[in-house]
Amino acid sequence: MHARRYAAACRKALRLPESAAACRDVSRRGGVRIPADLSVVGFDDLPVAAPVEPPPTTTHQPLAEMAATATELALALGRGEADTRAGLEPATTLTARGSTGVPS
Repeated sequence: MHARRYAAACRKALRLPESAAACRDVSRRGGVRIPADLSVVGFDDLPVAAPVEPPPTTTHQPLAEMAATATELALALGRGEADTRAGLEPATTLTARGSTGVPS
């Protein structure tokens, strides 16, 4: 199996905006089956990935909550208020779909 070679091509494809779809396309051209030979995981659960086959496993971040928190922080800092939080950890979730599995 040429999985290592196609994994390298997928790493290069990850620089593209639609990286999971690009990785899938590179893999298909090389005869690598997703998810039987290679699992693919996207990031941010972008709407552009919705029609992709197989449906991509992806992470999801609460973007509206993150934007509201960033706005509150920026406004507070603008007022000269100190930020006493040690860090922010948004509730990121994993949505498992058809692009991941146990390798055959």
